Amino acid sequence: MTADDAYIPTLLVSRVVQVVGYETDAASDSAASEGDAASDVDGDAPIDGATGPIGGGLYVASGGSVDFVDASPGTELAFGLGERRCAGTVHEGSHVACDAADAPYCDDHSHVWVCARCTGTCLKDEMDCHETHAMYLAAFAPDVLKVGVTREWRLGTRLREQGADRAAHIRTFPNGRIAREVEAELAAGDDLVDRVRVPTKLDGFGRAVDEAAWAALLDRFDPIERFDFDYGLDLDDRPVAETMAAGTVRGWKGRVLVLDRGGSTYAVDARDLVGYELTDAVPERELQSSLGAFGR
Repeated sequence: MTADDAYIPTLLVSRVVQVVGYETDAASDSAASEGDAASDVDGDAPIDGATGPIGGGLYVASGGSVDFVDASPGTELAFGLGERRCAGTVHEGSHVACDAADAPYCDDHSHVWVCARCTGTCLKDEMDCHETHAMYLAAFAPDVLKVGVTREWRLGTRLREQGADRAAHIRTFPNGRIAREVEAELAAGDDLVDRVRVPTKLDGFGRAVDEAAWAALLDRFDPIERFDFDYGLDLDDRPVAETMAAGTVRGWKGRVLVLDRGGSTYAVDARDLVGYELTDAVPERELQSSLGAFGR
């Protein structure tokens, strides 16, 4: 028996089942309320300084119905990936399929959260961001430093769903327009960005934050609150980036699903799974091995 033969599927795929979404415990409302979190062009209570593994899973659709496939730490996934196409849309709990070849979404089903592009001039017909907003700094190992804005009540959640390693709440604003203006000014400098892509985040998995650079940044501000996150992944090396849905779930960091398989550890951008049909046949294709697979 091979290592792959030992995986027990969490869902028997006897019909066409398509991945149409994903979530982690710390970001259960991310797709609906902060669209940039789901696309990453970048749980409702703040998780201030929370540590330890978080769970997550995939939303799958078949025949108009939507189910949740648990992918919490320790879960065994055993799915192959079939054809990929537009994931369609989920409306009032039902899935509306789309046959377009574009994935994860075609032009008709691509939804860009307009506020993610805001720099202080509202792009909507009428401004509606009247809630108190928090401005934060976030560090992604080893030395990527970001400035961001979110509604104050979901600050801790927003930081966890991005996979930040360190963070600090530095300012509070009466509405989103003013917050976005200041954010754009800070991001125009040389040392801060307002967006961090998943491949950049993956480069920091298994690495430590440059504490000197982080401390120097905080010295320029007067933090209201600081955050130090640990996702319980216990990584000694950077996982291998792959698109697959088979292995033992080690955990999640942001939207990245970390899987152990065949002696190696893999990092899967959950967005890269959206649109794929799941199959029962786990491919025995050659996977790139991490150094940990060969011992030390």
